Amino acid sequence: MTRESEAGGVDRYGAAVVGSVAPDDAAAVEDVGSYDVVVVGGGPAGLSAGLVLGRARRSVLVVDGGRPRNAPAAHLHGFLSRDGAPPGDLLAAGRREVTGYGGAVLEGRALSAERDHDGFTVAIEGGRTARARRLLVTSGVTDELPDVPGIASRWGRDVVHCPYCHGWEIRGQPIGVLAADPFGVRQALLFRQWSERLTLLLHTAPRPTAEQAEQLAARGISVVTGEVTGLDITEDRLSGVRLRTGELVALRALAVAPRPVPRADVLASLGLVPAPHPSGLGAHIAADPTGLTPVPGVWVAGNLADPHANVLGSAASGSIAAGAINADLIAEDLHRAVRGYRAGAATRP
Repeated sequence: MTRESEAGGVDRYGAAVVGSVAPDDAAAVEDVGSYDVVVVGGGPAGLSAGLVLGRARRSVLVVDGGRPRNAPAAHLHGFLSRDGAPPGDLLAAGRREVTGYGGAVLEGRALSAERDHDGFTVAIEGGRTARARRLLVTSGVTDELPDVPGIASRWGRDVVHCPYCHGWEIRGQPIGVLAADPFGVRQALLFRQWSERLTLLLHTAPRPTAEQAEQLAARGISVVTGEVTGLDITEDRLSGVRLRTGELVALRALAVAPRPVPRADVLASLGLVPAPHPSGLGAHIAADPTGLTPVPGVWVAGNLADPHANVLGSAASGSIAAGAINADLIAEDLHRAVRGYRAGAATRP
């Protein structure tokens, strides 16, 4: 069973937590316990894994740094039965479910992980450590936004990146697609499904090829050259973007393509570093379909494995990884049991 530290409490979501001390408190408990599985990252992937593992009667600790990728968004979409829910509500429900099955949640950022005999020791800010037989990292990515004034403050509102997440809410409105690389054309053709009033802002991207120009024209997508230097906001709503020439392009929403940067520092000490994703967009930690990495005993799930996975996909990958981890632990438990049984049989008359 989970071994809890003396310092405990209730988190901001109303779930019981282990060691709920300030992350920079020098007096924080150093050893927060030994677990079958330590999950680094308390988003949809990590909490889904924690739920499956708890129901499998595994001791599990979820370490959460409190930086959910979709925190700027008011609602999440495309998640069956949870469409339109605030992202924080999903995390609150997930924490309650994980702790309801005996799992533990620790608020704080995991710093590194080291191989320790037949398991791992995870270092957590505040001088804390946790032991694990298996390690699942679901720390996700950070979206690196285009360097245009005003974009960061509107991110998740009327500056968006995913039509499946935000397209319905901006349907039929004048939408601009900010192109910073050749993928901008593809993003514009994608967003065209949600609005006939679409403008491709070339910004710093190269001019479309002849074939791309024909595709854009066929779909009625306007193309504007010139670098975007800022956003125009009217009554707390996006009203357009300004070009370096001073021209205003009227818009109600702006689509951008952030660069997803993996939060993979905790894996570096184990020799796992991000590699380019097969899609060509972003990087990830390479793993098999269950999330198993080349390092035995270490799994990844969620956006760390696939930077383009939505909330539902991330949750599913956490569930799949949890099942694989439990199967791996069952095999190890069986091996130990058989070895003990044989040792006992050798001494019996």
